[in-house]
Amino acid sequence: MTPHFLSFQFLLLLILLCTTTTTTVAQPAPAPGPPPPTNITKILEKASQFTTLIRLFDITKVGDQINTQLNNSKQGMTVLAPTDNAFSSLAPGVLNSLSDQQKDELVQFHVLPTFISTSQFQTLSNPLRTQAGDSTFYNFPLNITTSGTQVNLTTGVVNASLANSIYTDGSLAVYQVDKVLLPMKLFGPQPPAAAPAPEPEKKKKKAGDTAATGDSTANSSSAVDLRLDLHGLMRGLIAFIAMFCL
Repeated sequence: MTPHFLSFQFLLLLILLCTTTTTTVAQPAPAPGPPPPTNITKILEKASQFTTLIRLFDITKVGDQINTQLNNSKQGMTVLAPTDNAFSSLAPGVLNSLSDQQKDELVQFHVLPTFISTSQFQTLSNPLRTQAGDSTFYNFPLNITTSGTQVNLTTGVVNASLANSIYTDGSLAVYQVDKVLLPMKLFGPQPPAAAPAPEPEKKKKKAGDTAATGDSTANSSSAVDLRLDLHGLMRGLIAFIAMFCL
């Protein structure tokens, strides 16, 4: 084979390679889609051991309320989640004895209307404001104390502790608590009954009226004495005249 023929074959091979090779262009990765809507039920289901709280969220519709607020506002929320063991430590029949409204208030008492990170617990002011409303003593007070990283909660009926963080995304924080938070309004002593209104006092006589009554009595006595004196004088005068006429 001549060198010219080999060169021709090599050139032909290069042409074939250039015409048959396809150029692969790297495609950009697809943009990530929007995050799925927050769902408190799915968060608790994934964490497990919260079936009783999930059931209460469903019965009272508080779970739907939390999801709606989180997905339609930027205010944020915090959920204090008692475990199934915490609920099982309650006296038998306690939950069943509550009315629908009381169940709603109990669940709302475990929800704070703002996002609270673990570090923010050190700076909170008491009493904490919950979704249950009025935080005065005989209603829904919730107070917090901290010692290092330990966070304690007291309702006036029960003392509980934050066990760990279950979920946080900057908008929703879910913390496990070791006891059910029992509010004063539902489980504490009732406020003392108001003192009965005092009976209206009888109208007292004025000092002037008393003096006037005394003066009137004195005047009446003087008039009687005067009449008696005149009567005696007339009798004496008649007797004196009769002596001289005899």
